[in-house]
Amino acid sequence: MVERLDGYRILILETREEAQFARLLTEQGAAVLQCPMFTIHDAPDPAPVEAWIRRAIAQPFDDLVLTTGEGLRRLVKAARRVELGEPLIVAIGHSRSFARGPKPGRALREIGLAASVVTEVPTSDGIAATLKGVDLHGRRVGLQLYPDKDHSALIAAIVAGGGAVDPVLPYVYDARAAESNVLEAIDAMAAGRVDALALTSSGQIRRLIDVARAHHYEPRLRAALEATPIASVGPVVSEELAAYGLRTDIYPANDAFFMKPLIAAMATALSTRKPRAAAQ
Repeated sequence: MVERLDGYRILILETREEAQFARLLTEQGAAVLQCPMFTIHDAPDPAPVEAWIRRAIAQPFDDLVLTTGEGLRRLVKAARRVELGEPLIVAIGHSRSFARGPKPGRALREIGLAASVVTEVPTSDGIAATLKGVDLHGRRVGLQLYPDKDHSALIAAIVAGGGAVDPVLPYVYDARAAESNVLEAIDAMAAGRVDALALTSSGQIRRLIDVARAHHYEPRLRAALEATPIASVGPVVSEELAAYGLRTDIYPANDAFFMKPLIAAMATALSTRKPRAAAQ
């Protein structure tokens, strides 16, 4: 990157990839304000997850659809708790794997594997569209789900292709536990302590609005966002912003919808503005 983020304070609303995003921003000189939007816990009932793991090991799936990196990491963690970590990794290696964007692909690399297919559009609709072009007749398809999402379209795409779906939900969200974080983040923007808000998923926007409404903070939030540049990682996030009447100020160049291009776009856009820390 030619421009850097020295002296700029960037607010991130991440959980699953918070550490990596914060590290990348810090490497470019930014001061990172972190706001976890929810707490992640293992599935409260481990029995269905362990049963799925044992099925995957006993007869590896023909195809494995991974929707989040967090989900794969939780599955491996659950398998290791019952001393089945390595057998599960071996079994996953026998499956043709479909990754919903780069994050599940990165989690696969962490255990020495690679995705067979990575969707160009890192959404459930994107992976459903990818699977519509795949012959799944007679194939067992393992499907890792994630919380607070209607997965019916994705499941329907697999069934329509002839696959037999075996889903697993390895983790849950505890949203209420992190509400104070969200309110503090809104206050930081309202007080002018944030140079840019960086958004990497549409769920972050919904969560921000939902918490603000629940605590009668929405007018304060919208006023804060009017004064704070909003950086969007890609079209899904920008569409969600527009749905709430919000704008996108900063966007990655060349349709490269990942963290590093987003950071580069922020560095370029903010280089024309004095850091708020310098103005206070």
